[in-house]
Amino acid sequence: QVQLVESGGGLVQAGGSLRLSCAVSGRTFSIYAMGWFRQAPGKEREFVAAISGSDSYYADSVKGRFTISRDNVKNIMYLQMNSLKPEDTAVYSCALKWGTLAIRDSKQYPYWGQGTQVTVSS
Repeated sequence: QVQLVESGGGLVQAGGSLRLSCAVSGRTFSIYAMGWFRQAPGKEREFVAAISGSDSYYADSVKGRFTISRDNVKNIMYLQMNSLKPEDTAVYSCALKWGTLAIRDSKQYPYWGQGTQVTVSS
């Protein structure tokens, strides 16, 4: 059984930083693609970033501010978020899938964490 557990969310002022973590158990971590998605109140879930092997992918809205990485020994994926803006406020969830096709499509991810709240105050 695959389990994903996020941590690291919280309240931060605009311009600040947070690092989210996603711990994975139950699978061989390194062979899967991993992604971060977010959902703000009243909005649809949107792609934030994804990583597969040494390749990373970002939404235009976070490119240059967020960095996705993974530690294949500890089975943990990270999202370093810098220069946070109020519009980054959302519940952030990590997800796991096989392969890199449609890596930005949340519907392609069968495994999800419970989500962690990120709130950026102005």
